[in-house]
Amino acid sequence: MCAFLNRGISPKYLEAGGICVLNQKCVRGHAVSYEPSRRHDAAAKTVSAERLIRLGDVLVNSTGTGTLGRVAQVRHEPEEPTTVDSHVTIARPKSGLFHLDFFGYMLVMIEDAIKEAGEGCGGQTELARSVLAERFSVGYPESLAEQQRIVGVLDEAFAGLATAQANAEKNLQSVFTQRGKGWVEKSLGETCILRSGTSVPAALERSEGEFPYVKVGDMNYPGNEHEIVNSSRFLNSADIGKNAVIPIGATIFPKRGGSILTNKKRLTAVSICADLNVMAVIPRERLLPLFLHYYFINVDMRQIGSGSSIPQINNYDIEPLLISFPESKTLQQTIIRKLDALATETQRLESLYQQKQVALTALKKSLLHQAFTGQL
Repeated sequence: MCAFLNRGISPKYLEAGGICVLNQKCVRGHAVSYEPSRRHDAAAKTVSAERLIRLGDVLVNSTGTGTLGRVAQVRHEPEEPTTVDSHVTIARPKSGLFHLDFFGYMLVMIEDAIKEAGEGCGGQTELARSVLAERFSVGYPESLAEQQRIVGVLDEAFAGLATAQANAEKNLQSVFTQRGKGWVEKSLGETCILRSGTSVPAALERSEGEFPYVKVGDMNYPGNEHEIVNSSRFLNSADIGKNAVIPIGATIFPKRGGSILTNKKRLTAVSICADLNVMAVIPRERLLPLFLHYYFINVDMRQIGSGSSIPQINNYDIEPLLISFPESKTLQQTIIRKLDALATETQRLESLYQQKQVALTALKKSLLHQAFTGQL
């Protein structure tokens, strides 16, 4: 059913000029975003006309755990010549066979199966062109008018689901975003010290010592979200530099590793050292540590990490983030006490939010199933 089914180019990148190149970050939530795109030097490497995306093309992420299989359709004519890089496959429908938006929904329908078809391990998972071309089959009405009717139903239903999902997220976030008089908004770069962990030879690790040496695995245990308590490795100050010590009250989280970035954030109850895969945000005098920590609990780190195969967070990703807080530490402490008291209620709200998300996703899949089995 495809007139063209191939990956994009290996770009020769430019800071400006050239032509637009979409990458895996541009394919998210079944929509194409041009904001993360880059520029390719077409003078150094020619791009064939068939690899320039067109209205109706579906882009399929074809490499990387966590990104492979995501699909999005080009629903608006590109404003300039645009291609994709070699990590993305262009699926272009045969002319006259489909209402274009129906073709897009058809690939959304099999997105989960595409995600499971990758081969390889770790961040090197690949979706071969032959697998995409030969393994999947779909059913569709031959009538373009019927296809168009189904598209209209799905568009209206999915717009309603998107609104419901946005409202669910807004209700959860409102727990942490209410403001009052005397509040200011500053970047984390202004209010915090950002520090990565350090590489330490294994020979320096001890079973006892001054500072627990924390690795990502030490953050994966269930229980108190506010503390690191279970490291079995220690270091002494004589073996490490001054900047290697992360003080009490810093918020720490993994720098890389996909979904782990969303929910493994801890507050240090003692001074520690950490390895290179751990990031620390140390509040300056204006912020109480637990107030900053509550801020990070409400941040989805996937939205700020960079890297397609294995997402990673760096200092420059964190520095521009804005935090609102009352200048009065007394008021900060009052808010912390309220949040502590509301912790059980907050967890209940988050659980309800997650249940709504699951229900909305299930409804979306149900609608697609009905559309492509002639029941809609």
